[in-house]
Amino acid sequence: MKRRTGQDQSITRQWRPATQAVRGGTARSEWGETSEALFLTSGYAYDCAADAAARFAGEQTGMTYSRLQNPTVEMLENRIALLEGAEACRTMATGMAAMTAVLLCQLQTGDHVVAGRAAFGSCRWLVDTLLPKFGIETTVVDARDPQQFEDACRPNTKVFFFETPANPTMDVVDLKAVCDIARARGITSVVDNAFATPALQRPMEFGADVTAYSATKMMDGQGRVLAGAVCGTEAFINDTLLPFTRNTGPTLSAFNAWVVLKGLETLDLRIRRQSENAVKVGRFIEGRVPRILHPGLPSHPQHNLAMSQMEACGPIFAFEVAGRTQAHALLDALELVDISNNIGDSRSLMTHPASTTHSSVAEDKRLEMGVTEGLLRLNVGLEDADDVIGDIDQALTAAGL
Repeated sequence: MKRRTGQDQSITRQWRPATQAVRGGTARSEWGETSEALFLTSGYAYDCAADAAARFAGEQTGMTYSRLQNPTVEMLENRIALLEGAEACRTMATGMAAMTAVLLCQLQTGDHVVAGRAAFGSCRWLVDTLLPKFGIETTVVDARDPQQFEDACRPNTKVFFFETPANPTMDVVDLKAVCDIARARGITSVVDNAFATPALQRPMEFGADVTAYSATKMMDGQGRVLAGAVCGTEAFINDTLLPFTRNTGPTLSAFNAWVVLKGLETLDLRIRRQSENAVKVGRFIEGRVPRILHPGLPSHPQHNLAMSQMEACGPIFAFEVAGRTQAHALLDALELVDISNNIGDSRSLMTHPASTTHSSVAEDKRLEMGVTEGLLRLNVGLEDADDVIGDIDQALTAAGL
């Protein structure tokens, strides 16, 4: 009996996402292993010098160096591309490596970027600090209003860059409206889809050109490794992104890729259960705090839009208390929920963005983004939701709420 070492792409692309998350991209060695093999090697040997020359010339398929190709990493890239519905994917060492690469690979001095103002602190640093150092102009807009993208366009605008839902204020962007504007003007739309993952939201189905991820979050989902990913057309990934990553080296390790492959096997189960838990916890908190930012609740101003783009709300939301003193008091009173700046974990985590993830953002810009001193971000995990509610209940009481 012949062992199946590869996959027929015409078949795997017909599989549903839950099946792709378990089996997509798998390439077995001659040993016929069922779990993906972990290839811990930096380099590869050739049968002859001519083969080495042919591979470097692009005339022969095969591996050359693990900064460029690795069998374990390649399986992860193929699997993420299948889940995303993209032609190709390249993975990177971290989510921020992915965000940095996806911007710098296609921009140069004199270009212009329009970015959503509500974003992860490091993503705002890219837009506010790094890109201008290279002579790339940037305009920050309220991404909830598609017209602001239209109004901000210039003849030299090359990229729209935004998150939805946004970190940590949970702003929701109308994917189709913004991507339609970009496409009509020949602008590349880049969507940070880390909060939802392709299990809950597939931006390319709404016209996005490129999606970028911190695979550290829900894709691994258990707080173990760092990873990033970028999905797009074969032309974008191979002709625009790859030359940048090949020569700058933000390479994902084979071990981290293997861990994320294992995480993807349970992604669909985890993210849907965590979404259910988040709605239940959010409903409890809603009556206890001045303001809650939870796209899965009807009280969110963009609830209908979120539910039209997403299959579920995801595990993350934010809420506000009176200020930093009360926010820290609430965090310090937690007994089950951990104080941590990570998200997407199977454990419930809470953080104070103004003093952690967004502490490097200037105060005026933080307030413009909606990151107030009283804002808390919660990642709801896989624990029993009633236990999470019980812990937050006593912490709210201890903080005077």
